[in-house]
Amino acid sequence: MNQKIDKFSNHIKNVAHGFFLSLAITIAEPATILPLIISFFGGNAIVIGFFAALLRGGAIFVQLYAAFHAQAYPKMMKYLRRVFFLRWFSWFFIGMSILLFGENYHTLTLTFIGFGLFLFSFSAGFGAIYFKETTAKIFTHKYRGFTNAWRQSFTAGGAIISGALAGWVLENYEAPYSFGYLFLLSSFLMAIGFVAFGSIDEPIKKNISKKQKSFFLFLVDAKNILFNDKQLQIQVLTFLLAYGYLTSLPFIILDAKSKIDLSGTAIGILITSQMTGALISNYLWGKLTSRGLNKLTTTIAISFMIVALLFAFNAQHLYDYMLIFFLAGASTDGTRISAGNLIIQIAPEELRPTYVAIQANITSLGLFFSIIGGFVLSWFGYDVLYTLTLILISLGLLLSFKLKD
Repeated sequence: MNQKIDKFSNHIKNVAHGFFLSLAITIAEPATILPLIISFFGGNAIVIGFFAALLRGGAIFVQLYAAFHAQAYPKMMKYLRRVFFLRWFSWFFIGMSILLFGENYHTLTLTFIGFGLFLFSFSAGFGAIYFKETTAKIFTHKYRGFTNAWRQSFTAGGAIISGALAGWVLENYEAPYSFGYLFLLSSFLMAIGFVAFGSIDEPIKKNISKKQKSFFLFLVDAKNILFNDKQLQIQVLTFLLAYGYLTSLPFIILDAKSKIDLSGTAIGILITSQMTGALISNYLWGKLTSRGLNKLTTTIAISFMIVALLFAFNAQHLYDYMLIFFLAGASTDGTRISAGNLIIQIAPEELRPTYVAIQANITSLGLFFSIIGGFVLSWFGYDVLYTLTLILISLGLLLSFKLKD
């Protein structure tokens, strides 16, 4: 076996990257703090839904293009480091924009936040392909399940710390300065994680594909792969529908705000609840995925989100919302780890970037469910919004039974 495969030092760097990245981006968590930031600067439910999609949805425009080039790269790290710098800069830019313009120029500040979020997300489209290809090269299947479970556990732990820190900053500093401080502080924490993963000892990939003469021909090949691989079709549709939770999740915090006293401390508690759910559940996801039980992981994870939405209909107290966010945190981590493992399992090595990009591009359309949710909430209210979300997620649950490990 290649001596660079399953190296413990690479495992540590992978976990450290997840920990520090989580410390950073939790301060703009689309289910909690981000809606409150956008609301402060005058954004309504539709704008909140748009920004929630913007934080992650920008990636879908470039992943296939990134895979078109990445399939012929023997090493990824040089390109991944460029992505890391661009993501760090976009986060720092948001913080500086809030501090400089947030008090007097709300519309301009919203524009700058949107630009920063798009740049952060857009660059992630390249990063997702390079990152998955790198981890596929440096870890075997079983070890990948092990390291990713540890990574997500530390990611959740970092998010818990971040939630407590965010709650303290929001409680002790006035908005909008508190928002700016959070972004600036988290940008430096983010940099630590990027430096850690950027020093990964990466082996050279020998089994690479010959790049097509044009991106159009690559898209034709990708279409043929999707149409001819039944299991890929099932996976794509399952995880697309699983993203249906985003139709409601960014707005649950606003529902809570209308029913309970949502102080900075309470916001920190809800963030901590969500990340605690992710942390605790990763012990379960780690055991299941290390045994190759990714199908079961998907089914349980989606079921958790359904239960969370059922509670949302009648939530009235802080404890109710703590349970909702706890289950949501567990669900999102379980779905994420199983989706990543399943696509690497079914993809031939030479076509792995293409398979990853196909699944990521199509399922990432679900990130825009939050925009639909904003319109539904504005027109029909929370009961209709939660009902629509349950229908989408339930369809994903039914399809999950057709997945294969």
